[in-house]
Amino acid sequence: MSAHCCAPARPAVDPRYRRALWIALVVNAAMFVAELAAAASSGSVSLLADSIDFFGDAANYALSLAVLGTALATRARAAIVKGLCMGAFGVFVLGRAAWSAGAGVAPEPVTMGAVGLLALAANVGVALLLYAHRGGDANMRSAWICSRNDAVGNVAVVAAALGVFGTGSAWPDLAVAAFMAVLAVTGAATVLRQARGELRTVHAHAAIDAAAKGHGAPRGAP
Repeated sequence: MSAHCCAPARPAVDPRYRRALWIALVVNAAMFVAELAAAASSGSVSLLADSIDFFGDAANYALSLAVLGTALATRARAAIVKGLCMGAFGVFVLGRAAWSAGAGVAPEPVTMGAVGLLALAANVGVALLLYAHRGGDANMRSAWICSRNDAVGNVAVVAAALGVFGTGSAWPDLAVAAFMAVLAVTGAATVLRQARGELRTVHAHAAIDAAAKGHGAPRGAP
């Protein structure tokens, strides 16, 4: 969605998109609780990363709902907040994986695999709900990127569980956690780039409008 000086300041909200966001919010909040418990019991860093990601996504969907129907500048600023959260998540997980590499204790693979499959099913469902809205503004795009990254990350968690089961090593789990972190950082960069572009467009149109009003002012006006 591009800004335009003739566009309405508060666009109409597609009720299907609002409903999709509410479903995504509930699913992500529930999966955060489930994966956090599974990460604690299994010792998996990739599950811990995914649980934190679920929490961050639930907060992001709540933010998306809060700014629905607001002006493009407000939605772009919300997308910047979401992009920064995605990037912070990635940096945290990279640090946690590096710390766990020193311990070298392999996680419990059966719990990893089972919960990873459950999370995959949840995220694929959310991604399908949001797929039709992926081409909107930065705020809508960020919601889609969150769901896409989660689904890809869950496939990787299941693969890591198989790797841990086959090797008895923690490295598959740590490698997937690092992969998920990089995915979050690159997704954050995409969202931030689009949001900044939208803000520049808004500011440019505001400057044009201000200049037009200045030229149209009566002579002798201050």
